[in-house]
Amino acid sequence: MATQPETDQDFPIRVNFVCLGNICRSPLAENIFRSLVEQAGLEAYFDVLSSGTGRWHVGEQADARMRQTAQEHDLSLEDHRAQQFQAEDLAAYDHIFTMDKSNLKDVLALDGDDTHGHKVRLFREFDPEPEDYQVPDPYYGGADGFENVYGIVERTARMLLHRLVEEHDLEDEMTSSPVAEA
Repeated sequence: MATQPETDQDFPIRVNFVCLGNICRSPLAENIFRSLVEQAGLEAYFDVLSSGTGRWHVGEQADARMRQTAQEHDLSLEDHRAQQFQAEDLAAYDHIFTMDKSNLKDVLALDGDDTHGHKVRLFREFDPEPEDYQVPDPYYGGADGFENVYGIVERTARMLLHRLVEEHDLEDEMTSSPVAEA
C-alpha cells in the first residue's frame, strides 16, 4: 500500500459516480475507476463509490446484463448493492460525476444552499469523444447498449483518473499508468 504524500491535500479523495438507479452505469464506472486506481497503485488515495438518484433498486445487485458485460471484460460487479444518493453526500464527496443531464439536475437540486455545485459534473466531460456528454442508459435496450456503455465508461474513467492524478499531484505516487492503455 502506498504511503500518502506530505501535503495539505486531504486523502482519500472521495469520488461518487451517480446514475438513475445505481444498477447499470454508475456501478460500472465505480468498478472500472477503482480497478484503474488499483492498477496505478493509488488505492490509499481514493475512496470510490456509486449511487443512484432514484430509490427503486436500493439493495439490489447491478443489472444482470451489466454484470455479464463487465464479466466479459474481467471485471466483477457481483458485490455491488444499489444505494440512493442523499443530500448529505454533497458534503461527503470531493467529486461527484453524473452519467447524464437529468442525474446532474437531480443531484444539484439537493444542494439547497448552493454550496457544493462546483463538485458535481457530467462524467463525460472527461471523455475524449464526448458526443452529447451523457452516458446512454442501456436499461431498456439490448446487449449492444451495455457493450457501448462499457466502452464509453472505460475510456472516460481512464481520462478522469489522469486528470485527478494531475489535479491532486499524485504523478510520483503511481506505480504504473493505466491511462497509457487508453
